[in-house]
Amino acid sequence: MAGTTPSGDSASADELTAKAVHKRYEGLVMVRNKAIKGKGAWYWTHLEPMLIPNTDTGLPKAVKLKCSLCDAVFSASNPSRTATEHLKRGTCPNFNSAVKPISSVSPSAAAMVSSPSSPANNNHRKRSSGSAAAGPASSYHVPPLAAVDPSRFVGELAGLLPQQPHLMLSGGKEDLGALAMLEDSVKKLKSPKTSPGPTLSKTQVDSAFDYLADWVYESCGSVSFSCLEHPKFRAFLNQVGLPTVSSREFTGARLDAKFEEAKADSEARIRDAMFFQIASDGWKTKNYGEEKLVNMTVNLPNGTGLYRRAVFVTGSAPSNYAEDVLWETITGICGNVVQQCVGIVADKFTAKALKNLENQNHWMVNLSCQYQGFNSLIKDFSKELPLFSTVTENCLKLANFVNYKSQVRNSFHEYQMQEYGHAWLLRIPFRGFEDFEFGPVYTLMEDTLGSVRALQLVLLDELFKMASIEDPNAREVGDIIRDVGFWNDLEAVHSLVKLVKDMAQEIEIERPLVGQCLPLWDELRAKVKDWRSKFHVAEEGAVEKVIERRFKKNYHPAWSAAYILDPLYLVRDTSGKYLPPFKYLTPEQEKDVDKLITRLVSRDEAHIVLMELMKWRTEGLDPVYARAVQMKQRDPVTGKMRIVNPQSSRLVWETYLSQFKSLGRVAARLIFLHATSRGFKCNWSLWRWVCAHGHSRTALDRAQKLTFIAAHSKLERRDFSSDEDKDAELFNSASVEDDVLNEVFVDTSSV
Repeated sequence: MAGTTPSGDSASADELTAKAVHKRYEGLVMVRNKAIKGKGAWYWTHLEPMLIPNTDTGLPKAVKLKCSLCDAVFSASNPSRTATEHLKRGTCPNFNSAVKPISSVSPSAAAMVSSPSSPANNNHRKRSSGSAAAGPASSYHVPPLAAVDPSRFVGELAGLLPQQPHLMLSGGKEDLGALAMLEDSVKKLKSPKTSPGPTLSKTQVDSAFDYLADWVYESCGSVSFSCLEHPKFRAFLNQVGLPTVSSREFTGARLDAKFEEAKADSEARIRDAMFFQIASDGWKTKNYGEEKLVNMTVNLPNGTGLYRRAVFVTGSAPSNYAEDVLWETITGICGNVVQQCVGIVADKFTAKALKNLENQNHWMVNLSCQYQGFNSLIKDFSKELPLFSTVTENCLKLANFVNYKSQVRNSFHEYQMQEYGHAWLLRIPFRGFEDFEFGPVYTLMEDTLGSVRALQLVLLDELFKMASIEDPNAREVGDIIRDVGFWNDLEAVHSLVKLVKDMAQEIEIERPLVGQCLPLWDELRAKVKDWRSKFHVAEEGAVEKVIERRFKKNYHPAWSAAYILDPLYLVRDTSGKYLPPFKYLTPEQEKDVDKLITRLVSRDEAHIVLMELMKWRTEGLDPVYARAVQMKQRDPVTGKMRIVNPQSSRLVWETYLSQFKSLGRVAARLIFLHATSRGFKCNWSLWRWVCAHGHSRTALDRAQKLTFIAAHSKLERRDFSSDEDKDAELFNSASVEDDVLNEVFVDTSSV
């Protein structure tokens, strides 16, 4: 028995080693696959991970990297170093072996030949002995290069350069570019007829510039017009056979033509629709007097969004100004037939204006943005919940002490480096933040939670112990860090804010319709109930009271009416019928349904529409049609279950439910309304420039046209993200790839 034990331990060790090696191999393969798709380092195209088996057991014992060009095998501990040593420094005989003579490349390319980043010539970039100490005046001793044959210059330049084993250039390695230009000049004089570059037809050139203009316009200021005259961009155009272009060409007739084309398409779609909704985003501002841009878009029943215009507004504008702007937008679209606009959705700042317009036009349903409502809920929490104020106060005390006490800060940074690999200050909100958004406080809470281990280690530091003896603030901060209740409360507050922020972000992405408002708030109540039981929050009912208060501020009778009329929310009863969910409404909300529906029709139709509503309540919808409307499928991108055809709810009322003449017209106009005004995100850089130059008429006109073209294109593609969001996502994905690779190396470093 004693003799069999070591072999069992050995087998176990081999299996563990094989498991770790295989994990490392899979990580390298994953990183290589991403790199081949253009999302990683260049060298993975030439390096292939491979498993090395144990000759005794057959299990993998190590991971190696094999060069696909020459079949050489290397350690996989540092692929970047392997690429540098084997590929970039010319060790691999098959990597970039076909080096062109300097006369066959452009001057800029010739200069790149001698640059440190050039793989083929990295082994030729050392100076001769003593050159490092010779100072700036010392010349470079350049050995004969594969790209530059010194003997060629003797014949061609008629003795201009003496033949010598080493070419000495007084200007250093950068002289190679000038030398190439000199040789090109000589060759042009000897052979005036040069081979023509790529030639394109006029049609091809015009088509290329049309695509270029579309890209510049749709970037809406992210791409500067002046960049079109950048020397490198002009060199690119010349390389592909296109003539140079002036930035003025893109801000004149071409811009006007693109704008007229987009405007004509937009107006044709609006004329084709029976009714529409105005979405107005940007009224709400953080700072009083701050200049902002309000975007006006048009929502059509088929789910299409169309951009209308942008308006400059300051926080000092009177409340009735919003009413005037909104009504001017409506009349500008449909003239005297204002009944075509059946509603508005806008920021909460315009609540009074929305109410006035709704009272003056009985057919309109004007809503406050749900995205803004959920964000305002976070501000309500920070103002009304003692838990928030207590946690905020303690976080500020802790951050101010750690950031401003140099000895403590140094220890804190030392432990951050030890625990997390990098150091940072706790981000403290600017003075007066309480009057505006909760965002800066939330950032401080995230920093504090992210530094919990480093803060706990600071307590054990001798410098902090000495400071605690003399400084009462140090003792107070120490008590805060030691208090388990503080960390539980901090995590509870952070978790609640994150819960609401995540729901608000989902609202911004999903852009729910008005019928979804009641289910959204019910979902929030359920999540808050789970949150309270998880963190054992002592303030029972306080959070719920804040939510109900905000719900009442945002509530509109259209929420209940759309919820009842939308076939998407029909519920199957015991008899098999699909009936509207009246049982989920409060008695007040049931009354709201009756009042709203009768308001949206003429007085003569009021009693008819109520009779049809009663019939709808008792009969509902045919089960086959109800199931067809509610049919869902999994989104391949997000993995969520989504409605197959969101337009089915409206189309059922307009076709199959033709017996409900009055109620059908109300339902079709009501259930398509959006509950959030969040839409096109404009690039502010262009508009800030326009604002800074005194609202020049020409500048405003061009900015309006540029914004219209960009918004029209993005809304047509249903692209509601900004370029900044996409760039952030790109950088985050790159960092995730690096983290995966590092994790593979760290986990298996002992193999």
